[in-house]
Amino acid sequence: MLQAQYGTAKRAEKFYSNQVLDHLNEEMRRFIDRMEIMFVSTADKHGECDCTIRCGLPGFIIPLDQHTVIYPEYRGNGVMASLGNISENPHIGLLLVDFFSSTIGLHINGSAEIIENDALLESDSVPGDVRVAMEASGGRKPERWVCVKVEEAYIHCSKHIPMLKRMSKEITWGTDDENLKGGDFFGVKRNSR
Repeated sequence: MLQAQYGTAKRAEKFYSNQVLDHLNEEMRRFIDRMEIMFVSTADKHGECDCTIRCGLPGFIIPLDQHTVIYPEYRGNGVMASLGNISENPHIGLLLVDFFSSTIGLHINGSAEIIENDALLESDSVPGDVRVAMEASGGRKPERWVCVKVEEAYIHCSKHIPMLKRMSKEITWGTDDENLKGGDFFGVKRNSR
């Protein structure tokens, strides 16, 4: 409706036919293997949205095949906003962005389910090299996994993505140290609720 209203239907149809797949092709899978940053969008049963970031060493997001991607969930703040949303509404949007070389992004939309670590390790569909990655990634062990069935995969063009410079930062995975986690950066503790 909005494409018709704003006169973008022809441009949109060209994008759909030239850029959108219902699976991951080989180039997309190679791109995923290099990524260290992923944005995850979910919504609860009422449509209330949440967007968060997941980071890890290259390879922490694992394309099992052209229709399936898994990624680990590590110990966090205990809120479980994304997993809570997935348990109510399986729709998920992933955005992987290469800020350091190509400034290209990859959108993956689909349906998600939570898989416990032990259940995934017992699965016959998980290759051996993935099993090694599942045991510990970046010095930390996943608590559970999110399995995404791919419904759409398409490019996010580079024209508005900035090129960033990688800086050295020591990451303390799984820490509960408030200072290392950012402390009360936004001053929320002293605000009335």
